[in-house]
Amino acid sequence: MARLLLLLLVVVDLAFSSPAAAYERRRNAITHVKGFDGPLPFYLETGYVEVDDTHGTDLFYYFIQSERSPKEDPLILWITGGPGCSALSGLFFEIGPLKFDVAGYTEGFPTLVYFEDSWTKVSNVIFLDAPVGTGFSFAREEQGLNVSLTGTGAQLRIFLEKWIADHPEFASNPLYIGGDSYSGYTVPVAALEIANHNDAGHASGGPKLNLQGYLVGNPGTDDRYDTPGKVPFMHGMGLISDELYEAAQVSCSRDDFVTPSNARCANALDAISVVTTDINPVHVLEPFCGLALRDPGGATVFTKTARLLLQDNLQHRLALPVECRDNGYRLSYIWSDDAEVRETLGIRDGSVGAWSRCTTLAHFRHDVRSAVPYHINLTRRGYRALVYNGDHDLDFTFVGTQAWIRTMGYPVVAPWRPWYSKQQVAGFTTEYAYNLTYATVKGAGHTAPEYRPKECLDMLDRWTSPAGKL
Repeated sequence: MARLLLLLLVVVDLAFSSPAAAYERRRNAITHVKGFDGPLPFYLETGYVEVDDTHGTDLFYYFIQSERSPKEDPLILWITGGPGCSALSGLFFEIGPLKFDVAGYTEGFPTLVYFEDSWTKVSNVIFLDAPVGTGFSFAREEQGLNVSLTGTGAQLRIFLEKWIADHPEFASNPLYIGGDSYSGYTVPVAALEIANHNDAGHASGGPKLNLQGYLVGNPGTDDRYDTPGKVPFMHGMGLISDELYEAAQVSCSRDDFVTPSNARCANALDAISVVTTDINPVHVLEPFCGLALRDPGGATVFTKTARLLLQDNLQHRLALPVECRDNGYRLSYIWSDDAEVRETLGIRDGSVGAWSRCTTLAHFRHDVRSAVPYHINLTRRGYRALVYNGDHDLDFTFVGTQAWIRTMGYPVVAPWRPWYSKQQVAGFTTEYAYNLTYATVKGAGHTAPEYRPKECLDMLDRWTSPAGKL
């Protein structure tokens, strides 16, 4: 009896005083991955969380603990844009601690290297394949793929509730929802879903997530501001002439930039398109090398060496004496389709065929015209917000972002000023009422951390610090 009592006490101690130990056996903790030499210098875990038991919808995640102080540092749920771009894209190319050795690649299986300027230096990050159909997330029934933007917001809330229940050691960490590009919609929609459910659940004694705020980079927000912002951006960058700019300004109303309502406006926009067609929209100073996608048959579209470009119709560009940034994207296809890699990650057999960095989600419904009301709702309820742009991004320009921020009518608390990283100007920032911070990242494209990782790491660390200022 004494031995039985002692055994029960040990079990209770493991379950309550050390939650991580109690749950460790259920977690796919990864110490080694193919392509990386030696053990990983950080904690990596992967797994699925079911968010729709009716249709068997499982979202796949990669969790990396903070390399500084996992118990105290923020917990960030990161959603890559698209919609339909894999969490691995965010992990490898934006804010994660692993990169492909693109410069050293010639052929064969790609090599991974440790990246010092990862956001996991100062935060715990869950990289999530969402919406369903993205990356390795899947549904056992086709109907489970039929999800909207607002429905995805609800699924992200369910994901976090279940994930925190299985990782109670992170329940008290400050929680932030983050993402970029199209996730400029997804993030505030999910954050408001959590905020509303917190209020309703708290009143009835239900679970409450420790949501403190959200952050969106190079964000899609509202076509009525995002799209018209491109013409003044191009003019300011010297990509179009005064005459082209003025023709568009005179002929087009704000809504005409999305769908021209008259021939003069359409002709002005066509003329601008003709002269800028070979400009790289994700960074206007870098070469335009094509898109690292798959062909309709599902085969990977990449050449034998990473220095060659992608599409057959771009063969005339093969002589460019530059390293194309998106060659790393091509290596991600080789890595993610490898059987050993998939076994290590714990990918369920038959759940996903050929992996794709970005997938067209045929069943996904964009049911939110503007994310601005979500920003207003969240910030006025006390949630902190960081909105930032790479200032060389033509896809979602700082001009468009600042335009929709102005429509919120918030007073300026701290006016436009430079912010610094490593004693150099890293961008410019404005602080508004209701805990809204806006920042540009100097020299960055789409997305900002991919081009200016050191600066963006400093930006995150300062914004999530107790002072909360850049």
